[in-house]
Amino acid sequence: MNVPELSGLAAEGKAEFDKVCAECHGKNAAGTDKGPPLVHDIYKPGHHADEAFLAAVRFGVRQHHWPYGNMPPQPEVADKQIVAIIRYVRELQAANGI
Repeated sequence: MNVPELSGLAAEGKAEFDKVCAECHGKNAAGTDKGPPLVHDIYKPGHHADEAFLAAVRFGVRQHHWPYGNMPPQPEVADKQIVAIIRYVRELQAANGI
């Protein structure tokens, strides 16, 4: 996996991702046995817009695409943090041709 040099907002997002998301979505969003990789074509911007990520964090999401079960809402994550996390994921995706 290619890991780019991150912009300021994406660097903030990586720190938040590592605290809140990495346990399930893995280091560098590569996935684990608890959650899917976000650096994957299914999560490209044309299929899952930024608003879909925002809604998933705010409200949770029912299982789809993958056999990992439902994602619970993450109410402790503020909108500003979600925006930074999304920027981080998008920069990872772009660095990996997604």
